[in-house]
Parts: sequence; C-alpha cells; structure tokens
Amino acid sequence: MGPRAVPKRQHRLLTQAIERWRADGVIARDIADTLRGSIVPARFDWTRVAGYSFLIAIACLVIAVSAAVADRFLMDLLARLFSASAVAKSLAFAVLAALVFVWALARRARAPEKTYSNEALFFVGVLALAGAVAFFGQAIDRGTGHYSVLFLLAAVLYMLLGLGFPSRQVWVFGLVSLGAWMGTETGYVSGWGAYYLGMNYPLRFVLFGASLTVLGFAIGFLASPRPSISLGARLGLVAPQTKVIGLLYLFIALWIMSIFGNYGDMERWRRASSLELAHWSVIFGVVALLAIWYGLREDDGVTRGFGLTFLFINLYTRFFEYFWDSLHKAVFFAILAASFWLLGSRAEKIWRLGEPRAGDTPKG
Repeated sequence: MGPRAVPKRQHRLLTQAIERWRADGVIARDIADTLRGSIVPARFDWTRVAGYSFLIAIACLVIAVSAAVADRFLMDLLARLFSASAVAKSLAFAVLAALVFVWALARRARAPEKTYSNEALFFVGVLALAGAVAFFGQAIDRGTGHYSVLFLLAAVLYMLLGLGFPSRQVWVFGLVSLGAWMGTETGYVSGWGAYYLGMNYPLRFVLFGASLTVLGFAIGFLASPRPSISLGARLGLVAPQTKVIGLLYLFIALWIMSIFGNYGDMERWRRASSLELAHWSVIFGVVALLAIWYGLREDDGVTRGFGLTFLFINLYTRFFEYFWDSLHKAVFFAILAASFWLLGSRAEKIWRLGEPRAGDTPKG
C-alpha cells in the first residue's frame, strides 16, 4: 500500500508534529521517517471542492425557488397546483421532510465519508420541515398575530431531530429558530414596542447569547467523553455548535449595543452623548478580553478567536465613531491602512499566543 494523500494543510501540520516528536525524543528517527513517508500532500483538495459545490448547489436551489415565486405566471400556476388546504400542504411537506431525513440517514450509514452531500440532504429536509410548520401555522391562524409559536415549534422539532439523528446542522437550525422565537415572542408580549422588561432587542439577545454560551460550555463539561447513544453523549456532540451560536449572538448583540446602547428609537439615540454610550463599549471590550483570556488559558481556539475578532471590531468601530468627522479623510484612511498593516504583520504571533516555540524543550 502506497502513501496516503492528505490535504496540503493537514500534511504540513502532520509533518511538523512528526518532526517535533522526533526532536523531543518521543519517537526514533527511523519511525519518524516511516511516518513521513506514509503521507503525501494531495495535488488537489477535492474535499473542499465538494463542500463548495454543495454550497453552490444549495444557493442555486434557493435562487431558483425565489425566481419561481417572483414570476407572476409561475405564482399563478403554483397557486392552482397547491389549491389544497393548508392542513393538506402541511402534511405533504411533513411527509416530504420525513422521506428526505430517512434517505439522508440511510445514505449517511451507507457512505459516512460523503459528509457534504449527506449534510446537503439534511438541509433539504430542514427546508421541507420549515414548509410544514409554515403551512401548519396558516391552518391554525386565528388572526392574533402570535406567529412566534411557529418558531418555537420549529426549534423544538429541529433540536429533537438534531439530537435523535444526531446532526449538528439540524441542531444549529434549532438554535437559530430558538433565537427567532425569543425575539418575536418578546416583541409580541410587549405589543411590538421598543422595550421588553426595560430591554431593547439587542440587550435581550445579549442575555440570550450569554445563556446559550453558558449552556454550550456546561454540556461540553458534563458530557461523557466515551462514545455512546445516551442523551449526555448526544448533547456532547452538539456542545461546540451551541457554544459557537451563543458566542455569535452574544458578540453581535454587544457590538450593536456599543453603537446604539439601550435605546428604542433613533431620535433618543441621536440626542445621547458619547459618554452615555461609552460604558457599553467598555463592557463589549471586557467580554472580548475575557474570551481571549479563557481561550489562552484553556487552549480554546474558538473562544479565543471570537474574543480577538470582536476586540478588533470594537476598536475599529470606536475609531470610526470618534475620528470620522474630526480627521481629514486622507489621514483617517492612512491611519486605518497602517493599523491593518500592523495587524496583518503581527497576526501570526497574536493567533499563536501560548503555543510552544520550536526551540523550547518540554518541562519535567
């Protein structure tokens, strides 16, 4: 059997690891030579091409559906074809979703290495299930405008299916639907006003994102490391996605809060001074620094990456906020260019903080 072809990035990382083990005396030179000879860099990354191809296919499908809906003739044709009741449409989409999910599960069991095409099938099932929930909402609609329950129903279904399959992608759609439910439900309860319990929409999502992040860390810590079909093990599989979605909600909401604060209308925001909004920028920066500190301390690249990314977003936002009007535009963009140049030149050192250097020797 000849050497195995691996993507160039993986080949570089594996080669570096083998060389480090040889230098540290973990493995002998002949073993290191054997390991290096067992892998070769792939000339072309077909795995990445497959992933991009399925993303393009899904995008084309969405564009095709959008174009069909936008065409009046096709809309009339679809209206005649789908003249059945909302209940019948909901059942039809539910059956379609079930068939697609069964097909996706069977295909994944038969060909688990075809990750991208299997996940694309799960995505089609997610869309079909969304259609079933939407038509179910039409069937039970009584004109109350309380459509947030549909997002909650979709979230529960996606999360149960995501755990049952298990599928990280379906679980992520459940978390996104849960966020949509939280926003629309608090809006409905408050009469679609600007505030709910004294909080505008971004502040609500700060709390929601923080809760999801804590949940992601908690189930990651509590999940059993041994593979099994228990609920704890399945929750452990989706813990990273829960943490990522939580951090995404949290940091985007904090960024918006650092710009607009807890204001519900533009007029009040325009009258607010920079000092009244400054504490939100400080909170945003402190949370980003805490994420960086935790990521370095626990070697958590995701948390560290979020912290570094949004710390720079915070700094650049403040730069635009305070100096856009006061500086000449040539000077402004010159400073911006210089800062990005400096950031780019130091990026590798920043992202490799805490990693051992080549000349370091292990302690002990």
